[in-house]
Amino acid sequence: MELEERMARWRLILGQEGQGRFDGMRGDKPLELSPEQWMLDQALAAIYNSPELGGFGPGGRGAGRGPSNPQVTRWLGDVRTLFDKDLVKIVQADAMERCGLRQLIFEPELLENLEPDMGLATTILLLKDQVPKRSKESVREFMKKIVEEINKLLESDIRRAVTAAVNKRRHSPIPSASALDFQTTIRRGIKNYRPEIKKLIPEHYYFFDRTSTTAANKYTIILDVDQSGSMGESVIYSSIISCILASMASVKTRIVAFDTEVADLTEKCEDPVDLLFGFQLGGGTDINKSVAYCSQFVENPKKTLFFLVSDLMEGGNRAGLLRRLSQLKEDGVTVVCLLAIADGGKPYYDGQMAAKVSAMGIPCFACSPQKLPELLERALKGQDLSAVAEG
Repeated sequence: MELEERMARWRLILGQEGQGRFDGMRGDKPLELSPEQWMLDQALAAIYNSPELGGFGPGGRGAGRGPSNPQVTRWLGDVRTLFDKDLVKIVQADAMERCGLRQLIFEPELLENLEPDMGLATTILLLKDQVPKRSKESVREFMKKIVEEINKLLESDIRRAVTAAVNKRRHSPIPSASALDFQTTIRRGIKNYRPEIKKLIPEHYYFFDRTSTTAANKYTIILDVDQSGSMGESVIYSSIISCILASMASVKTRIVAFDTEVADLTEKCEDPVDLLFGFQLGGGTDINKSVAYCSQFVENPKKTLFFLVSDLMEGGNRAGLLRRLSQLKEDGVTVVCLLAIADGGKPYYDGQMAAKVSAMGIPCFACSPQKLPELLERALKGQDLSAVAEG
């Protein structure tokens, strides 16, 4: 890297206040930024400079200018042009914290320019009751962007995982296009591949036995989700996963939210955005009460998966909670505790309580969203989950 470029990079890092020092290093010739570097400098200065030097904030060029702030939205547009997505999210978050832009978060013209971000989505869920009427549609559209991104990440893998686990049973002689076992048909018929026509001609077609997915034999998946203030990211992922599962006929899905009270949100699973807005982030925690509520939905223990999504910071009866979880496990329910994640995947939980739950033989670990399909498939198949936990 040449000296000129190195100096320009340091000038961008140090900001406008460092300009004089660089000019002094070059004698009579001032350090000049390229047009693109100048735009970068202006975009960064808006956040990291003091208001006196043109930064956003009280007395600066951003906050405090009333309901309409075209300069802020123009700045957001510049940021999205100049930086990649990951950096955009960092810069947005810094702007909210450093420059008083949080008060503008519900302005429609601002939300339209915000890059989808989990931290921002959590903030919106925390403040959703304060959303002014003029911004409700913009807030919904912003949350919809988050849902779509996570759907792209997880939906196909979750559907594949459930299908592989639930439908992988004995085969049926009854032909059905919807029950065709493509993998087995191709694997056993590959010897009949005809290169001249570039086609495989199977001698036999294999069909799944659908009797295992009748109402009486369906797996029930219960997600019991803590909605205390630390649970923002976990709530978002749990909601979207619940909606994906609820759309699959091969399993029955129920989602329950709790703080010191219990709310059954299963009926909202048709729309992930509606489901997200059904959560009330904040408040205390009574996990024991919620587990007691969920227990009533265990009809066939050996075909029930119970996911407790929580930081395990129990404000209710801790001994009672441990007894209930132990009883579910003894009854034959597959019980998994997914610990809270925050700040892009960092685990956040009560270590003492997690150790006690783990000691009962209940898997208890923080799981990245990308690992959830694998976890779900293993749980449905009754396999050991320790490999996922170690990963």
